[in-house]
Amino acid sequence: MFRILIVEDDPDIQEVLQTYLEEEGYEAIPAVDGEEALERFRAGPVDLVLLDLLLPRMDGYHVCAAIREVSDVPVIMLTALDSEAHQLKGFDLRIDDYITKPFSMPVLLRKVEAVLRRTAGGGMARQIVHRDLHMDLDACTVQVGGACVELTRREFELLRVLLQNKGRVLSRQTLLNRVWSYDFYGDERIVDTHVKNLRKKLGGNYIETIRSVGYRVDKEVETKPDR
Repeated sequence: MFRILIVEDDPDIQEVLQTYLEEEGYEAIPAVDGEEALERFRAGPVDLVLLDLLLPRMDGYHVCAAIREVSDVPVIMLTALDSEAHQLKGFDLRIDDYITKPFSMPVLLRKVEAVLRRTAGGGMARQIVHRDLHMDLDACTVQVGGACVELTRREFELLRVLLQNKGRVLSRQTLLNRVWSYDFYGDERIVDTHVKNLRKKLGGNYIETIRSVGYRVDKEVETKPDR
């Protein structure tokens, strides 16, 4: 299990990040200021750092500089500071990515996955198999019974989240948060529409409706690592 240090002083953002990462199978390690971040990092091991810049006690640049003195662990900066100067300063400290707030959680999760895949040698699961349904996360393709199924980006992400949470019932609001973004406040019926379209395209009983709660895929999901 990959361990991700989340350095964020905003409790709401910290909670959202921790929840999403844990649901994706990561171990989330929270820190609310710069000094605590270095304490948690030194206690290690840590596979990736999500680092805010505007922190109490020690800002993110100093935290990153201290980490870089002893480690090449991947660092992704998450900050409201969006100027070119701030970004260049981050990359001068050898960060791996710079993401400005507000951000999309699905995009952030993909960036985390991409950085870990690159730095960890590609050992993460990249295919999901469910009965005769095969999903390739790298190629963004889905096959049912060997035949390719054309999905929109949202449909693909929705199916991925459901498959990666095998046996769990996900509410419409959870799916909105996971597939659209944590700050999306649209009508929950958009989830029903996308599930309906998915069912038509997949042609099988893959997604179960849990009345008055949400949706789930049963537990017959198997993930296969790259070879």
